[in-house]
Amino acid sequence: METSELLKKVRKIEIKTKGLSKQIFSGEYHSAFKGRGMSFSEVRNYQYGDDVRNIDWNVTARAGEPFIKVFEEERELTAMLLVDMSRSSFFGTVNQMKNEIITELSAVLAFSAIQNNDKVGVIFFTNKIEKYIPPKKGKQHILRIIRELLDFQAEETGTDLTVALRFLNNVIKKRSITFLLSDFLTKGYEDALRIVARRHDVVGVHFTDPREEALPNVGLIRAIDAETGQIRVIDSSSKKVRERYTAWYQEHLDYYINTFKKTGVDSMNIRTDESYEKALHQFFKRRK
Repeated sequence: METSELLKKVRKIEIKTKGLSKQIFSGEYHSAFKGRGMSFSEVRNYQYGDDVRNIDWNVTARAGEPFIKVFEEERELTAMLLVDMSRSSFFGTVNQMKNEIITELSAVLAFSAIQNNDKVGVIFFTNKIEKYIPPKKGKQHILRIIRELLDFQAEETGTDLTVALRFLNNVIKKRSITFLLSDFLTKGYEDALRIVARRHDVVGVHFTDPREEALPNVGLIRAIDAETGQIRVIDSSSKKVRERYTAWYQEHLDYYINTFKKTGVDSMNIRTDESYEKALHQFFKRRK
């Protein structure tokens, strides 16, 4: 992508997603993801209804009247975006492709995080770690992330969530908020997800397109497997072919649903034919 075109796209996404984050999601983000704990801030005069356990007895003794310790939330956190760059994410038949919504949603989450003084980092992955951007603060850092989301070209085409989750656990030692953005058209990541969830607050963000759910009956289709590059001619008029495809898709969907349920990891679903704003609102409301 040419530099001028890339900068225009970055600016367009910045305007849209920063506005959404500032006006809508930053307060909800703060409520949904708590800080590491409470730290001492100041003392003030005791008021009726205050918790007597917070009385500062040293100051009270010196002043001759009761004073209470005031605590504030230690807000700073690290937000990690694990972004699936496999070829299956470059698919969409309605409003946007999955990767376009992944870019916008990542930007909204990133701006929400920095407005709450959190660091943001990104791991791009396929069946290997494609790129790691360490967590930092600041607008310029977020704009760099958006540029990478728009212009990054992955070397591989497949998907391996276990590789991404293990890498996260190795490079991020302190507890983080981790958004795992993928279409989850793969399996075998249950153990890795369970291990990561012991340290990090993980949220699976599942992207789907309505055309993926069932194969249309339109006769012969020249289809390319996005993740292997294999070209096949499929007879979509065959009921058995359509049933096999539906079973394949449902198998992966069931694995995703059951895995997140068994591991106790939170998740939300984003469809290409629906507004992600509504899905985010519902998710944040549920987290409060």
